Amino acid sequence: MRIALAQLNPIVGDVAGNTDLVLASIERARRDDADLLVTPELALLGYPPRDLILREGIVEAAEAAVGIVAAAAGEMTVLVGHPRRVEPGVRGVRNSVSACRDDAILAVSDKRLLPGYDIFDEDRYFDAGRAPCVIEVAGRKVGVLVCEDLWRAGDVNASPEYDVDPAAEAVAAGAEILVSLNASPFVLKKFARHRAIAREVARRLERPLVAVNQVGGQDDLVFDGRSFAVRADGRVIAQLPGWQEDTVTVDLAADAAITATPPEDDADLFHALVTGVRDYCHKTGHERALVGLSGGIDSALTAAIAAAALGAGNVSGLMLPSRYSSDHSVRDATQLAQNLRLAACPEVAIEPAHEVVRTLLTPTLPGDVKGVTDENIQARLRGMLLMAVSNATGALVLATGNKSELAVGYATLYGDMAGALAVLGDVLKTRVYDVARWINANPAAGGFATPPIPLASIEKPPSAELRPDQTDQDSLPPYEVLDPIIAMHVEHEAAVERVVVETGADPGLVQRIIRMIDAAEYKRHQAAIVLKVTQRAFGRGRPMPMAMRVTTALPPVQSSAHAHPPAAAAARQPDRRR
Repeated sequence: MRIALAQLNPIVGDVAGNTDLVLASIERARRDDADLLVTPELALLGYPPRDLILREGIVEAAEAAVGIVAAAAGEMTVLVGHPRRVEPGVRGVRNSVSACRDDAILAVSDKRLLPGYDIFDEDRYFDAGRAPCVIEVAGRKVGVLVCEDLWRAGDVNASPEYDVDPAAEAVAAGAEILVSLNASPFVLKKFARHRAIAREVARRLERPLVAVNQVGGQDDLVFDGRSFAVRADGRVIAQLPGWQEDTVTVDLAADAAITATPPEDDADLFHALVTGVRDYCHKTGHERALVGLSGGIDSALTAAIAAAALGAGNVSGLMLPSRYSSDHSVRDATQLAQNLRLAACPEVAIEPAHEVVRTLLTPTLPGDVKGVTDENIQARLRGMLLMAVSNATGALVLATGNKSELAVGYATLYGDMAGALAVLGDVLKTRVYDVARWINANPAAGGFATPPIPLASIEKPPSAELRPDQTDQDSLPPYEVLDPIIAMHVEHEAAVERVVVETGADPGLVQRIIRMIDAAEYKRHQAAIVLKVTQRAFGRGRPMPMAMRVTTALPPVQSSAHAHPPAAAAARQPDRRR
């Protein structure tokens, strides 16, 4: 059987545009003499629709588009993903796949396993399917699965265990071939796990398997595509490239096994972030981006990613030096702008405004305006100026903070946190350096003729430059020590004892860092959207309370039923945080 894999990049809600994508893939598959065309999950509406699916008329529009697909299918069978309403009301909607051929809908398959972990909340919107779906194509029986029906949460650390195995049930119902429609977001190293799961399922059930994935960015998520096909013995016979749309036809009988090299982590991260920036701007109607350039590594990598995503002519920098900015920082920012060939990179010194604000506050604040107050004034002046330029030019401000800073609150609300998109918000500081070195070693991957990031930005000690001779390590442990603690606690929710064992860090330091992470939650709730690239990113996949006090060490049980609580506990007052 010849199966066409349509790796598409839909826009959520754009039913007309998404239908055009499917129709174009039908024409491509027809030219390749395909028997079956497979699209991604919810291809006609886009994934994830979130509360948009509750809007009146949106489900009906997607269902009407199925008829257009059926009319275009001809003798080829097309599996197209869409929502469908099975009963009136807000609920009663299913995540479905229609099998279309000869201007008719042959069968409808409903997704059976609805994930409710991490960024997924499908059980909020959909009802689960109840039975396997097997259709006949070119004399063969094809079992239809939708994403989680195949993966069954096998690609994540913390997840439910399902009692149902839709793939096995499809085989029991007569399926000779398994096909899975997916919209599975990118997470570093996830694809290798996915392919291993698919190969295991194929071998266990002795059936060839085809998995088609969405590609592109959608809000905080990025999708890498990498659709593939495996034989019943688990050998991979086709794999589409990552990070690009394509429709490729695979012959399950004739195509030979291939050896697909796993993607390099730093390369994958760079392409994921480029995709996220490109599609966020494209799908929200923005052509240009603006980055505040400090001469440091975070703003340098953010600008390089933006230039690769949008073209250097659509990216501007803005240098905002203060009295504490070093000469080399200004030089490094200027060199970066030249390396990237940015559209513009003016310099606006914030010192005059800084002095005015200090003067205005002097009558109100006792003594001199100093310390964190003065440091944050500088950061907020920069944020204000960036947003002013954004308002005037229509360029989207990209926040430059990394995951390490967001984790411990080493960031200023309405200052360096200002922006529409936190490009590096899920990238730890040590990884920022790794990706910067990678793009310098592989400049062509970003469309650059020479290494884009100045070596000085990589080699010098990181500093916010908000006071004399400041470095990040004045307030934080070295990032080589800090980042493993953050990774263990944030991405694995590990408690102090486990973090100490896994990282070898001092218990007191681990406790302090975890307290800092908890205390900074209110800041993260006001942060720019973070592009998710790890198992646990800050944002909707990690919904934590802001008003909390974590106490897991309980007092011993007292024998008296009338015992009073200790006086110290009774008198304890709530923490007062600034």
